[in-house]
Amino acid sequence: MAQLIRLKDTLEARSLFGTHDENLKIIEKEFGVTTVGRGDVLKIEGEKPSVEQAAKLVNELLLTIRSGGFVKKHEVLYAVKALKEGGVSDIHSIYLDRIEVSSKRQYITPKSAGQKEYVDAIRRHDIVFCIGPAGTGKTYLAMAMAVNALKKQLVSRIILTRPAVEAGESLGYLPGDLYAKVSPYLRPLYDALYDMMEVDRINDCIERGIIEVVPLAYMRGRTLNDAFIIMDEAQNSTPEQMKMFLTRLGFDSKAVITGDITQSDLPGNRQSGLGQVLTILKNVEGIKFIHLKGADVVRHELVQEIIKAYENAK
Repeated sequence: MAQLIRLKDTLEARSLFGTHDENLKIIEKEFGVTTVGRGDVLKIEGEKPSVEQAAKLVNELLLTIRSGGFVKKHEVLYAVKALKEGGVSDIHSIYLDRIEVSSKRQYITPKSAGQKEYVDAIRRHDIVFCIGPAGTGKTYLAMAMAVNALKKQLVSRIILTRPAVEAGESLGYLPGDLYAKVSPYLRPLYDALYDMMEVDRINDCIERGIIEVVPLAYMRGRTLNDAFIIMDEAQNSTPEQMKMFLTRLGFDSKAVITGDITQSDLPGNRQSGLGQVLTILKNVEGIKFIHLKGADVVRHELVQEIIKAYENAK
């Protein structure tokens, strides 16, 4: 069977085909079809079910491109997987969900159905828990939504916090002031922040208290109004710390709590606060739990394979 798909022009063809036709090569390999692009026509040949799936993918990618989106290699790989598993019917709606951040990087988009669900949950709920393995965008997308909320003046400040337990040291014994002590523990949050805002803007916001970076232990006793609060690495919080953090939420605020319950660094096999809330708060209206999986990993494709290998080894 052969199917022809007409393209608007050579620019659209280049966007669809990818660098050195890498997107077409992925489609051919994953669906077992052959493709031929000539001028404004793409021809797909192969067994009927494979051709139909490949054509559906191409049309979804074209909808993304024609709406001003971009199609990269890893996005094509995810789209193929989503179509094969039958979990997503309108892939273009994921890639066209644009989270505006700053002039440095105009917008960020979710890259999977799980990530889209996560972003939508943050929009609709005041408290969102996102649980999943490394590389699923838990922290990155939370930061994007925080920067977007600040940009749109939906909140007046961003507060970033994380349990400081990895090094096995008390913050009091580390050199420098509070900012210097906690900074190494919050580096993943900074990495995301610097990818979305200009350095001068970040430094100005920190100096003015618009962006605040604090260790989890220093959140006690506060009430946080009109703020977007991100708690990262929540699997390293104790049940007492988690309760303390959740009760800091004030009016017109949002809280996003991220973590991987399989990677707790708490000493002595202590119960994780993140693990406990899965049971305690599961029926509380207004709180949303999002579980991302290996299929939502958007780093290098080898990261997905590494996660899968570890899961299979259990």
